[in-house]
Formats: sequence, C-alpha cells, structure tokens
Amino acid sequence: MIAPEQIPTAALVRVRRRLHRRPELSLVEHETAAFVTAELGKLGLDALRTGIGKTGVLGTLRGGKPGPVTLLRADMDALPITELVETEYRSENAGVMHACGHDGHVAILLAAARTLADRRADVPGTLVFCFQPGEEGYAGNRLMIEDGALENPHVDRTFALHLYSGLEVGKIGVRDGAFFASADEYDLTIRGKGGHGAMPQLAVDPIVGGAYFITLLQTIVSREIAPKDPAVFTVGKFEAGTTFNVIPDEAKMKGTVRSFDAAVRASMPERMERILAGLGQAMRFEYELHYHWSYPPTVNDRGMNDVVREVGRASLGPENVREHDVVMWAEDMSFMQEQRPGAYFIVGARGGEATGFPHHNARFDIDERSLEIGYRMMVALGLRG
Repeated sequence: MIAPEQIPTAALVRVRRRLHRRPELSLVEHETAAFVTAELGKLGLDALRTGIGKTGVLGTLRGGKPGPVTLLRADMDALPITELVETEYRSENAGVMHACGHDGHVAILLAAARTLADRRADVPGTLVFCFQPGEEGYAGNRLMIEDGALENPHVDRTFALHLYSGLEVGKIGVRDGAFFASADEYDLTIRGKGGHGAMPQLAVDPIVGGAYFITLLQTIVSREIAPKDPAVFTVGKFEAGTTFNVIPDEAKMKGTVRSFDAAVRASMPERMERILAGLGQAMRFEYELHYHWSYPPTVNDRGMNDVVREVGRASLGPENVREHDVVMWAEDMSFMQEQRPGAYFIVGARGGEATGFPHHNARFDIDERSLEIGYRMMVALGLRG
C-alpha cells in the first residue's frame, strides 16, 4: 500500500504536462526517448537499453527478493491532430497532439520506476520498464520484440494500462480473454469507365459500384457473423471524381476491420472478395483489393488479470475494480501478450465534461487524478511476485 502523502502527485502532473507540450509522432519520439533515458539514468538501474524498436527504451531493475521477470509498459507516441484544448500545457508542436493519453502513461511509469528503484529490496525478481514507440498504427511493440525486448532478461509476464475517458476517474476496468479488438486495414480501387454525367449508359460508374459495396459490406456483420462475435467494418475514406458532371474512371476507398475471434478475423478478406466479385460482374466494374493484417486482438491471461484484480482491490478498494465490457479499439501490446502471459487494464480518466471526450478527439484531455491511480497500480504490480 502507498500512503496518500507518499504519492508524487506534483511530479506526475509536471512530467505529464511537459510531455503533453512536446508531443512526437510514431517512431520519431526522439525528444521523449531522450527525456525518459535521462530520468531512468538517475535511478541506478542494472541496465538501460535505448534505440529498441527505433526509439524505445528499456530499463532493468533487479530486485532484492526471488521472483519472476515482470515487464511494465508505457507507450510514448502522439497523433497527427491539431489540439483544440485551451490549457497552459497545450501542444507546442503544430499538428501533433497527445490525444490518447500516452503522455500520462509515460509519466506514470517513470514515477513508478523511481519508487520501485527506491524500494529495490522489496521487489521480487526483476522488473523491465518498457517505454514503447509507435503504438498508433506502427506496431512499435512488435519492433521492440524483434530487437530483443523480451529477452536479456527473459520476460515471464507483462502488465500494461491505458487511461480511458470512457470510465470515471478512480476506477480500473479488467476483462479476461480478448479485451481489445484486432485492427486490420484495406485499400480498394474500383475501376469503371469514365464518361459524361448526362450519359451514364456509355460509362461504368465506379461511384455507384462503391456505394453498393459500402452498403453490402455491412451485411457481413449483420447477416454472416454470429451476434455473440463483435465485429466492425468501417469505410474511413472514399475518393472519386473531380467535378459535378463527369463520371470518373475509378473510385478509391480505405477502411478498417475489427474483430475478436481469430476465425472471424481470418475470414474477412474472403467475404469482401466474394461481394466484390459478384458486384463487379453485376455492375461491370473491375477492382483491386489489398488487405493488410495489422494488430491482433489483445487477449488477457486470467492468472495475470487476477493479479491486477488483487492489487487493485488492495490499493484502490474493491468497489473501484470493475469487470469491463470489450473495447473495439486495438492495441499493439497484443504482440507481447501473444508471446507471454499478460494483463492489459484500463484506468478511468473521466472527471467531468471536459475530460469526457473520446480518444483521438482534438478536445481530448484527462482528469489528472487518474495519474495517481495508474501510479498506484504500477507500483503495486512491481511489488507483487
């Protein structure tokens, strides 16, 4: 347990705001990584590795008691968003914003690392403090694995958290099994035959073909996937044409596919191809579909989740540990959790209307009391053998 007076509240807020002012995009988090490295360098760690997965940082602390090797992770990258929150700590980097709470994650793990280093004698086993780049679509977690993040020392288990505006501050959310969805992407080009808008009979309209495809795409979820298996198809971009009276030669679209079940996920490209082939024959267009496998579902190990529940109830009170529903976002910590038993949990960051905006919104902000909750959890997990 950590007494309230021992929580480094001022430091948590100061570091989070410093990072919020200086956000950096995925895989170019050079200033953030340098700051993290400098802070970890003050702690007398047993090892400090930099440049892991391009800009990632790993700090190793050997505890004074026997126990497992536990990895605690925070992601560092920001998003290409122009911030609309009017605060004294708003982003100073034009067009870049910490709109997902990663600044808070780094502040939490740095503060926890400092406390755990001070309490080295009480730490069971070895801790690896993992500061990861490129979570926002660049699979930085996988890059770190490829650079040996799970070895030297050999990691036995992993824990990670995410600040979440969908949950009230003071509470954490836990779910066994698949918690966050997979996230795959597709690029589609529909090729028709251009012509005059007044003479569609002489053309093959790719816009109409694309519109029919978007409608039929939704029937995969509504009529082919069992209701017990959540899935989402989204078309995020649809481009075609140059002016009002010209039927273009082609239309392009991009989108995302989300699911939790491995078999459902694997079936999605074939289902899309079947619809496109039938539509293409019916409407006389040709198409080219490129499907990109990205993040797998984030699957929590029941044993590791029970550790989170135990330390959460002890640190925060039983009433503040919630069993949470699935969340349709994706998370690249899924790569580590495919290789090691791990638990990923959410930390409530909503304290009112100003901190209730969804993630990736230009008005996103957190209730900074959530930093203390995350800190308590990370310290308690580091002390739990």
